[in-house]
Amino acid sequence: MTHRRWIPTVVAVLLASTLAACTSSGQDELQVWMQTERNSIKPSVQPIPEPTKFVPQAYLGERQMQPFSEEKLASVLRGSQSAPVVNAALLEPELNRRKQPLEAHPLDAMAMVGSLNRDGKLVALVKVDSLLYQVRPGNYLGQNFGRVTRITETEVVMREIVQDSAGEWIERAAALQLQEGASK
Repeated sequence: MTHRRWIPTVVAVLLASTLAACTSSGQDELQVWMQTERNSIKPSVQPIPEPTKFVPQAYLGERQMQPFSEEKLASVLRGSQSAPVVNAALLEPELNRRKQPLEAHPLDAMAMVGSLNRDGKLVALVKVDSLLYQVRPGNYLGQNFGRVTRITETEVVMREIVQDSAGEWIERAAALQLQEGASK
């Protein structure tokens, strides 16, 4: 009976030694293959291009009035006589007219979602707070006295009256672009 206990142990030892002998030759082949692959690989490094030469430019704005200078501040505080006339002519008609519903909302809360052709003229579809409005040239949009001047298939072009940094009222162009799939 003691002989039968040793047989599985002897078989296991023989099997382990046989496997150890086989793996050493496989590893040698693997090491040789890895070394040949390392030697055959050459990295391809692109050279860095030469930096462009910096050419300094002369500052030409020093001849103009500085935006925060005392002269500019004094002229605003004095209120030049020509500016109020221009401001009044630009702003007075806007203050004397009745406000339209879309002037209660800022432009960034609006989205142009399409356009229609009504009697040969384009009408823009503008969405505000899940309501859809038809906008024609001459209508007003936004909170800056924005009057629609032109409508295309992809945008509503308008002119707004806003205050500049000196507090003077000026006209500027603005547009409301077509927003496909807008969920505003």
